[in-house]
Amino acid sequence: MISFRKRTVMVPLSVAALLALGLPQASAQGLFDVLFGGVPRNGQKLKGEFPPPPQAKKKAPAPITRISSPTYNKYKADSLVSVDFKALAGASQAAPAPTDSPAAQNAAFQPAEEKTDTAPENDAFRQALDGLADYELLAERDIAKALTTYYVAHPSFLWVSDAAVNANASEALKVLGEAGTYGLNPLDYTVDVPPAEVVGVDATERQKQLIRFEMALSARVLRYVRDAQNGRIDPNRISAYYDFPAKPLDLQGVLNTLAHTHEVRTYLESRHPQNPEYQALRVELEALEASAENEIVVDPKLLLKPGETSTELPKLLTLIGRDLADEAGGDYSEVLLKFGASDTYVPELVPVIEAAQKKAGLKPDGVVGPRTVAALAGNSKADRLAKVQYALEELRWLPSDLGSTRVFINQPAFTASYIEGGEEKLKTRAVIGRVTNQTSFFYDEIEQVDYNPYWGVPQSIIVNEMLPRLRSDPGYLDRSGYEVTNAQGKRVPSSAIDWSQYGSKVPFSVRQAPSEANALGELKILFPNKHAIYMHDTPQKSFFQRDNRALSHGCVRLQDPRGMAAAVLGTSVDYVADKLKKGHSSEKVTRKIPVYVAYFTAWPDKSGKIEYFADVYDRDARLKEAIAATESVRLPAT
Repeated sequence: MISFRKRTVMVPLSVAALLALGLPQASAQGLFDVLFGGVPRNGQKLKGEFPPPPQAKKKAPAPITRISSPTYNKYKADSLVSVDFKALAGASQAAPAPTDSPAAQNAAFQPAEEKTDTAPENDAFRQALDGLADYELLAERDIAKALTTYYVAHPSFLWVSDAAVNANASEALKVLGEAGTYGLNPLDYTVDVPPAEVVGVDATERQKQLIRFEMALSARVLRYVRDAQNGRIDPNRISAYYDFPAKPLDLQGVLNTLAHTHEVRTYLESRHPQNPEYQALRVELEALEASAENEIVVDPKLLLKPGETSTELPKLLTLIGRDLADEAGGDYSEVLLKFGASDTYVPELVPVIEAAQKKAGLKPDGVVGPRTVAALAGNSKADRLAKVQYALEELRWLPSDLGSTRVFINQPAFTASYIEGGEEKLKTRAVIGRVTNQTSFFYDEIEQVDYNPYWGVPQSIIVNEMLPRLRSDPGYLDRSGYEVTNAQGKRVPSSAIDWSQYGSKVPFSVRQAPSEANALGELKILFPNKHAIYMHDTPQKSFFQRDNRALSHGCVRLQDPRGMAAAVLGTSVDYVADKLKKGHSSEKVTRKIPVYVAYFTAWPDKSGKIEYFADVYDRDARLKEAIAATESVRLPAT
């Protein structure tokens, strides 16, 4: 008897005898044929038959979903709201500003004898409130709220005395009218001023004029202060490439300070950035507005290679001829005389262009591009004006005091500088992110220097660049000196992983061990941030010889990393070299050193002269759109 599925089956003796004598090995189906008399001819399975073991299906590879870089958004400016003057109907007796408010603590603008809200002024203000009944004043939401909150607590005029516009108001109006000297639009701060003469105007109408002027001027002063301190736009709305913390601003405190000082101009101007770079840009703006347009203007986006044709070429050759006249002109005067009016970039002109490029400090490759045009022909007046105005706006996103000791990376200039005591001690060439992997615009604080560093490969590079190859060659990371670890931190051979099952989020970390081939070179300088951007060395030294150095995945590569490391550590290059000989290690930066990963197409050099750079990421164009969107809200077409 054979036990089968807990049933007892009687086996014929002859079969049992065959089994005992050693029946030749048969298939499972053959055994069923012997035991149960074969399979019916119609192909139906016998009751109780074992199904064949399931065949494992090979999973289809997961589709690779690329990790994309940040995008640029259509800028949306805050809409304006009507100021709710109904809240002022029950304005209470004047209440002093809290003693712990920023305004109350702003001693620089507090005269010895503070002005107080006197009863007669309160009475005049309350009597004029009816003039706001049908008055519509549009303002930004936070300004509208601050306006009513302040005047409920302080029902008194700031800008009116004895039924007339007072001296503080006149000074404030002058400052608002000069907004253009800071690269702002004076129309954003326009206020209708009531006439000084009151002949023929009854008291009620005069009160209406004055109360409306009071509210309008306060609203526009608050807008001016906010724009001066924080900028007209919120850069973080343009793209995730921008990353700036909010700058706190006590709008009620601003009005309280203005109510208790006669230094109105000084206070309002103090809201702008207080650094030499901002002042140098203002000086340049004034000089540009007073200057004439360039006599010869060359298309700043010109791209011309030997053999190609452009009507811009003769303009450029004219400028080159003037510039080379005092030095190399004798060598090329005959060529310029013969081909100076040609629209075709003939081979004879290539040495002329190369000589001009070399003199301008550019790579003499003979290709006429935007950087060559900018260096040889300069920018048009309109272009320079715009770049300076954009730079003034961008400086308002940064701290007013940049710090006497700092690192400043200017992406369009492809440079990184170390400034100490306000003086530039080191300036080195830099490589920044490609247009498809742009370097962000933000600021942080330097924390650490890593010698002979490991390179932790970003997830975007693992997915976008490594994963496609790993599917066909899973062991290439092992062969190339990379270490792979799982979520628990355990080392895993790259060749042991089925990379085809991952398409977007790879649950492994990959890092490259220190070596001459390491992507970070011999050291990196860290300022931890969510963008995973830092400064570092690179084995690709040839990149520093290029004029356009937007070539990395987003981090900033330095031509002189040892010099920068020594500078931030406050030590010598020899010390850094000695540390590098000892293998992998890290060293904390003990001083507070801010680092600005910035983007300015106009920026002063160490002498204060403004230099202009190409807009490598087209961010000036994005800023122009954002400013236009803001102005369209503030000054809607009627």
